[in-house]
Amino acid sequence: MYQKIVNKESKVALIGLGYVGLPIALAFARKVKVVGFDINEHRIEMMRNAVDPSNELEAEAFEGCDIEFTNDVAVLAQASFYIVAVPTPVDVHNVPDLTPVLKASETLGRVIKKGDYVVFESTVYPGCTEEDCLPVIEKISGLKAGTDFKYGYSPERINPGDKVHMLENVVKVVSGSDAEALDVIAKVYELVVAAGVHRASSVKVAEAAKIIENTQRDLNIALMNELSIIFEKMHINTFEVLEAAGTKWNFLKFFPGLVGGHCIGVDPYYLTYKSAQLGYNSRVILSGRTINDEMAAHVAKKTVQSIIKSGMNVGQSKVLIMGCTFKENVSDIRNSKVADVVKELQGYNVTVHVTDSHADSAELQHEYGFSLEQNLATDYDAVIVAVNHDAYNKLDEAYFQSICKHGGLVVDLKGIFRNKIGQLKYWSL
Repeated sequence: MYQKIVNKESKVALIGLGYVGLPIALAFARKVKVVGFDINEHRIEMMRNAVDPSNELEAEAFEGCDIEFTNDVAVLAQASFYIVAVPTPVDVHNVPDLTPVLKASETLGRVIKKGDYVVFESTVYPGCTEEDCLPVIEKISGLKAGTDFKYGYSPERINPGDKVHMLENVVKVVSGSDAEALDVIAKVYELVVAAGVHRASSVKVAEAAKIIENTQRDLNIALMNELSIIFEKMHINTFEVLEAAGTKWNFLKFFPGLVGGHCIGVDPYYLTYKSAQLGYNSRVILSGRTINDEMAAHVAKKTVQSIIKSGMNVGQSKVLIMGCTFKENVSDIRNSKVADVVKELQGYNVTVHVTDSHADSAELQHEYGFSLEQNLATDYDAVIVAVNHDAYNKLDEAYFQSICKHGGLVVDLKGIFRNKIGQLKYWSL
């Protein structure tokens, strides 16, 4: 299989061309023949015109790539090495929603042939690939996993907005259904990952490695968020504490903040869901999740309390939120906890305006029921800087004074204006 791919006699296919799948597809397409498959026809048309729907890649990234973008299953069937990179969200009850990955498995069942390979990259709980996805492929195709076709799991490590830790320079974890599969899968990924691969002993180990990467980050951020609540009661600035503690060589540098997005705020629920199925109810992981999920309400409450202390009528107050994507310098709004801040403030009858230098207003309206404010006011009672986009890092107190009432409040969730606000009221996590 590997030699056929290198000789361009067999094609690699990427199923799911979001912020994970597209860069992987293009990386392979600079080396071998690739089919890029996505069910969204509009997105396919954009990519055919060298436009990344996720706004992560420039047009130059599409140059020199041997790739056919399609939503046609017949074209997908021309491939022999399939990589699945579809989303794995949770529902409103924080229960894993396997619909996208199971639908992808159904599609694979209609196209996979004897001798083919399939590798899942979507983040799932340990066991999902073999216990949930493969049976779907087997049922539809009539083929036997591990015998008629090989399979593996290689967790994605794409970090949106990060121009340093790219696909090619981050070690790739790979696993396979047997020694032969592991060797082929490893060699295929080594075509595009200069940093090399780590060969996990089993698919479950690779799945577990991915799920704990983000669970670990979630727990560490939860600790920082809890510390910020404690330190606020002590009238200590959390960022100053972390700056001091960070001088020790083995201190881990995590910071408080809203934890959203489709990784850190989601992945731990996959692990705790599977754990509960096995009869163990997580305590530490779910405690961290609870703390992080409650931070939006905490931010809204502190903002409203400040407005009340200033003698203002909360029902007549106006608050501006700057930044509503799930992290800095990206356009992705999925699972943005800023939307929760908006909802919490509106629950106090506060008028909320939102601005963002990256987000799409129509997408926000569709997803969360609010749009971006095109013309900012000059009488805000408070401004919440929720996401530290580069465009916001350059602002100074004079700017905030120009849009706030006298004595207004600057809520600086990331601490980027620490020691820079003197005339207005200031609060940070």
